[in-house]
Amino acid sequence: MTCFETIQAYGLRSIGIGENLLPKSDFTLCQQFTLIGSGMIWNIYFGALALIAGFVLANALALAKASHSPWTRKPAEWFVFVFRGSPLFIQFFLAYETLVLLPRAGIEVFGLTIATSWTTKAWAGALFVMFLNTAAYSAEIFFGALRSIPKGDLEAAEAYGITGWQKFRRIQWPTMLRLGWPAYTNEAIFLFHATTLVFFSSFPAFGQKGDALYYANYFADKTFNPFVPYPIIAFYFILLTLLVTFVFGRINRHLNRYVPQNQRSRIRLRAGLIR
Repeated sequence: MTCFETIQAYGLRSIGIGENLLPKSDFTLCQQFTLIGSGMIWNIYFGALALIAGFVLANALALAKASHSPWTRKPAEWFVFVFRGSPLFIQFFLAYETLVLLPRAGIEVFGLTIATSWTTKAWAGALFVMFLNTAAYSAEIFFGALRSIPKGDLEAAEAYGITGWQKFRRIQWPTMLRLGWPAYTNEAIFLFHATTLVFFSSFPAFGQKGDALYYANYFADKTFNPFVPYPIIAFYFILLTLLVTFVFGRINRHLNRYVPQNQRSRIRLRAGLIR
């Protein structure tokens, strides 16, 4: 089988398209690159959807934490504290064990039966955990940025008669994003890296349709040589990190388009060793 035929057979294997069985012997470098790259589809899926949904919730949580009402502020503070204070791996484990306890026949709500079996699968349960986790971390970033908005900007807006929702939409929210975006970029990079924990968590891979680390571990077990598949997965994640940095860098430039050149915040990659 040529390398082109291997790509045709295993390029979309992680989502169930292509050969039904994984290669058993005589592993080639092309097979490892192709299957691990196929698994990256799931890593990008987890990271992208969790990032988009988490961004919306993070903004809401940041505003809730800045609220003067304790009924709004306290739930947001406890949510952020719980998800930032516990390891992501433990959150995966507890979520899966909780979802397994749901009745397999579904839950009846107002006469309608809501299916629950799908929640134990990685594409749903693990995604839900990652969405809540990144929302908590991002909320703290945006909350800090919200508190860092210069008071002069808000006073100037009020002097021009800009108040309420209009002040938030035109002054506070854009400034909050501009100040918090470099730190949020590092959170986005870490989130994509954290998708590899789905393989080690309780969420199983059905039908050998797993993420990149699932296939890297498969080749490492079969060949007894971890020095080929694991550097391959590292190579893919380096490329993904460069892509995320480029996209977020362009957004950062857009957010800082009206700021003097010497005052613009720059995106710097910082390795998060411990979360």
